[in-house]
Amino acid sequence: MTDASHPPLTSAQTRAIELARETLDTEAAAVLDLKVRVGYAFAQTVTKVLALKGRVVVMGMGKSGHVGRKIAATLASTGTPAMFVHPAEASHGDLGMITAADLVLALSNSGESPEMEAILPLLKRLGTTLVVMTSNPQSTMARHADLWLDTAVAKEACPLNLAPTASTTAQLALGDALAVALLDARGFRAEDFARSHPGGALGRKLLTHVADVMRTGDAVPRVLPGATFSELMREMSAKGLGATAIVELDGRILGIFTDGDLRRLVEQGLDLRARTAQEVMHPSPCTIGEQALAVDAADLMERRRITSVLVVDAAGHLCGALNSNDLMRAKVI
Repeated sequence: MTDASHPPLTSAQTRAIELARETLDTEAAAVLDLKVRVGYAFAQTVTKVLALKGRVVVMGMGKSGHVGRKIAATLASTGTPAMFVHPAEASHGDLGMITAADLVLALSNSGESPEMEAILPLLKRLGTTLVVMTSNPQSTMARHADLWLDTAVAKEACPLNLAPTASTTAQLALGDALAVALLDARGFRAEDFARSHPGGALGRKLLTHVADVMRTGDAVPRVLPGATFSELMREMSAKGLGATAIVELDGRILGIFTDGDLRRLVEQGLDLRARTAQEVMHPSPCTIGEQALAVDAADLMERRRITSVLVVDAAGHLCGALNSNDLMRAKVI
């Protein structure tokens, strides 16, 4: 529906829209204000994380804890081993998860979280590097930290200036910035991301190879160049690919004949019964290697406006075939 087709807004609805826009403005400004404060401490944090023999252990209470869980998940999925440890549980045994080889990234807007303060001496005694993300450089947590990352905001988006809103957005954005900087420094690639997301759509696209989804053996339509047109059509019909390869005895591909080729020849009014496969084939067809990514096969078909492609081995001989239906079944497209 367009704005013109809506009934008039009530005063409560108008107020809700105004507050929503103010919230977005406040939080956007909080994130942008972080830019000038990203400097030496941030760069040092990246350097220390890259040199870690252990993991990044993210900690935080309340809303900062929820943000911390997301930061830990983002780090882990982008090449930096990380986990979240709840500060309150750390005092009751979970501190044993942390080693001297780790780096603790602690989040707290005030920097005065009692649960974090209780374990600070233990972390220092352990020798764990402590990076604190907080708004107050004079806070207990910041004073005990090896590095302090400034996440101060001018005000919360909450009209009462109480509920963590802009401050948690700032923490989240800075956590994302840290993950991106580390991702780039590690030379992390899309293929690396896919390996940690094998069940997702990206994982399927970047981990599935042509050899995983192609038709092989007797399922691959093929005829010799001297095959009659009738033999050619029987092979196409039996294999259901909508095309057949024309190959030498050793598997070297000479050409291809497709449903589209058949339609074009029929439109020309040619007598096809006396023709051989070599006479009607399309020479030098598109091929793809069996170790290519299946998504590359899909891209090739789209660019060339074809629905099937022949697959070749390292020696350039026919070893398989696939069409768009095979790719759809594999959820590559």
